[in-house]
Amino acid sequence: LADAPLTPDLTRHRPPQREVKRLARLVEDLGPADPGEVVATAFPEQVAKCMGEDYLLASGTRARLLDNSGLAGAPWLAIAEVSLSNAGNAIIRLAARIEESAALAAIGVTEETRAFLRDGRVRGVKVKAAGAITLSETPVKVTGPAAEEALAAGIREEGLGLFTFSEKAQRLKDRLRHLHSHFGDPWPDVDSADPAEWLGPELHRIAEGTPAAKLDMYPALQRLLPWPEATHLDELAPERLPVPSGRDAIIDWSGDRPVVHIKLQECFGLAESPEYCGHRVQFHLLSPAGRPLAVTDDLASFWSGPYAGVRADMRGRYPKHPWPEDPWNAIATARTKNRM
Repeated sequence: LADAPLTPDLTRHRPPQREVKRLARLVEDLGPADPGEVVATAFPEQVAKCMGEDYLLASGTRARLLDNSGLAGAPWLAIAEVSLSNAGNAIIRLAARIEESAALAAIGVTEETRAFLRDGRVRGVKVKAAGAITLSETPVKVTGPAAEEALAAGIREEGLGLFTFSEKAQRLKDRLRHLHSHFGDPWPDVDSADPAEWLGPELHRIAEGTPAAKLDMYPALQRLLPWPEATHLDELAPERLPVPSGRDAIIDWSGDRPVVHIKLQECFGLAESPEYCGHRVQFHLLSPAGRPLAVTDDLASFWSGPYAGVRADMRGRYPKHPWPEDPWNAIATARTKNRM
């Protein structure tokens, strides 16, 4: 090929005559052979279909013809040589035209039903392909195990955004996040847990037609709880915190640390912030109207210092509520002085 013109069209190249004569002595002459079919037989993975400006090879590689090609626009090519340019793009160096029927015969045609997740529902398509080259796609209904597998695959790729978590479920999910972050295994990482292992009933119901938004995720999260470690869940990451007023305040686990929003008067006498999952509970102390007054995870320091300023500002604004000089020994309450 040393004297051949620099063109990708294989049919314009003059083969080495000595090699032709040598092979002729070894192989029976069956008459003329189509160059494209010969190349396709040798390199079926390099049979390619025109996809606009590029060609898609059966192997999945995209390649482009040289500008001086006499093959531009050919629907199918059998590529004898493809290499990378200096820019890292695949360039077709040598090829021949081939009829579609011969191209498909060389590659082989497959049909399979693929399922995927779209808008929270399972969709299916029957795909006819030759290697990596898609020939046709026909929408089909997918149910049963195939639909469930597609849902699981979609969740692995896109996360749990498909689901709506109730307030109760979200609190448990947040608690598990903190437990995993602080203690590690066996406390699970909910976002990366294999959906096929803990969402079986939910995947089945969605596959049967139930919208994901209507599912209660709390039972699903309970399946992730490790045993017997789960018996210590309320000890390690409690949902509520008893305060001196006698009430149980909800702990907010949605951020980077546990937080309690509570009226200041309900915490009189409380000296220390409990510690869970490596963080002391942060108290957002509120006015009688529920407005923020102070944020602290060191109540002892707050009572001994900033409280005096808060008391001076608030006692005139909320005279019906207690603002004692000595918060250490005052009765904690959520009520007004008269109701006390």
